Amino acid sequence: MKSPVPQPAVMSDLRERWSAAWADALDAWSRYTRLRSPVLCVTAGEARAEGLTDSFAMIRLQDQSVVVNLQEVAALGLGDFAVEVLAHEIGHHVLAPASLSEHARMIARMRWALPTVEQHASLAANLYTDLLVNDRLQRSAELRLADVYRTLRTKRDAGAVWTIYMRICEILWSLQRGSLHGGRTDDRMEGDAFLGTRLIRSYALDWLDGAGRFAALLLPYLLEDQLSSRLLDALADTRNAAAGGELSGLTEEEEGERDGAIHPAYDPDLAGCGEEGETEPPPGDAEPNEAGDGTQPSPGQARQPFEYGEILRCAGLDLSDHEVAVRYYRERARPHLVPFPSRRIPESADPLPEGIEPWDIGDPFDELDWLQTILHSPRIVPGATTVKRVWGTTEGKLPRRRPFDLDLYVDSSGSMVNPQHLVSYPALAGAILCLSALRTGARVKATLWSDKRQVTSTAGFIRDEDKILRVLTGYYGGGTAFPLHVLRDTYAVRKRHDRPVHILVISDDGASTMFDTDEKGNNGWDLAAVALRNGGGGGTLVLNMPSDWERLKGYDDAFQTIRRARDEQGWEVFRVAEWDDLVDFARRFSRVRYGDGDKDMGDGHD
Repeated sequence: MKSPVPQPAVMSDLRERWSAAWADALDAWSRYTRLRSPVLCVTAGEARAEGLTDSFAMIRLQDQSVVVNLQEVAALGLGDFAVEVLAHEIGHHVLAPASLSEHARMIARMRWALPTVEQHASLAANLYTDLLVNDRLQRSAELRLADVYRTLRTKRDAGAVWTIYMRICEILWSLQRGSLHGGRTDDRMEGDAFLGTRLIRSYALDWLDGAGRFAALLLPYLLEDQLSSRLLDALADTRNAAAGGELSGLTEEEEGERDGAIHPAYDPDLAGCGEEGETEPPPGDAEPNEAGDGTQPSPGQARQPFEYGEILRCAGLDLSDHEVAVRYYRERARPHLVPFPSRRIPESADPLPEGIEPWDIGDPFDELDWLQTILHSPRIVPGATTVKRVWGTTEGKLPRRRPFDLDLYVDSSGSMVNPQHLVSYPALAGAILCLSALRTGARVKATLWSDKRQVTSTAGFIRDEDKILRVLTGYYGGGTAFPLHVLRDTYAVRKRHDRPVHILVISDDGASTMFDTDEKGNNGWDLAAVALRNGGGGGTLVLNMPSDWERLKGYDDAFQTIRRARDEQGWEVFRVAEWDDLVDFARRFSRVRYGDGDKDMGDGHD
């Protein structure tokens, strides 16, 4: 049971002592170590405001902060261990995990070693980095980390995770068995504890490579343990380490990420080698570097959005599925971004001086031409003798580029996958196209549609990529009916002299519904013709269809309608055989259609 809440005077004294201990805690790592001063909370309310709840201390990697709940410290009896606790938190910033990206990469590796209990990857990461940091401080800085754990001892039965964790500490620091009061160990635990000790020491400099091995060592204890949660929660100082941060580089698996998810007993660098120089896994088990189905994964294999989201959440980010999807498709699109189509116009604004005219007090000050003013009169009288240069323009040698706006319609009917769970290539292609358009200064209107009532659009043509990606990563999964009312209202009042817009539809044969009749009785063919005429930038239908779609007949007249749209109204039709072909289309679209590159769209262009 915790001690009573200390009096304010006691807490004030505790804060002063811990503030004074900060310099010594920094010196425990190096005299050159510098971090912002810790946030020392004297009440539970202050701690909650900083995001500290279960543990008595935590780190934030986003702003390299250390936060301590001094009320909880006093309740646990740790008030005399200021240097030890603060140096430990500093170690998480200096040694492991040290950065947002390393923290997330460690969790991604550990998840492969924790089948069915992947949610415990953050706990495994916390224990692993604690061991790395504490071993350095106990042995090199000669701090009293062992005494901290003795103070945290429990009179109740300890769980398996806590027991093996304490036993690894005892072996690391050459302490007598049971001296840290972690609980009784059997032969299996003793063997695993010695392997854990060798792992911590062997991978101290390459700790990321040892992450999956440590998680595999911990797996059986996580499966059977129901008792360690209270003690482990008090030590969970990296649980929310990535809160508020921006993580990148996680949409694809790293090379060797799965390979490291092996038990240390099968690591020849830890368990020793036999006569052949190899350590074989138990008969019947898959090779350590194979996926669960026995197939060898390729390096750089893309994660699914739900896997990406679980890594972010384990790292400490509180995100909805939709927010995860926005980050996922932005990162997947980034390597494919290209300049969006632009139209050449014959004149660029090269400046041409045409003379001078009077400069008055109300004119912008930077327009005042001091040289001409002094030449005009040595006595400067504002508004009387001051002059400014008048500029005109002349036709330049290089054409000026004017980017097209993009009006994008992405199908979200039942034939499409949910982009928040699995990779949706229509959403990914849409992200590539939209972000490319924004990069060149264009504006984008994105519309996600399933039927006439299931439609989401941005508020006109905008340049806010977050709002655009939120539309693209939504999902309906209903019937199929193109939103003719959106097309109609967008181009009903638009004039041909307005900024040109390219209309692009990503769908399958369901795109033929854009030529149906709208709710007001207007003919879809007329609406499409007006949109092309007033848009002024052309239109493209990117459709997933069979290769012989031009010869097929009788399929609800869908293919016949698409052929008519191409032949009579001039819609460009690009067929994709597989959905992932959309990525290649999106990457090449601007160069091929509007740039100076090769006009051949390659296989699949109809």
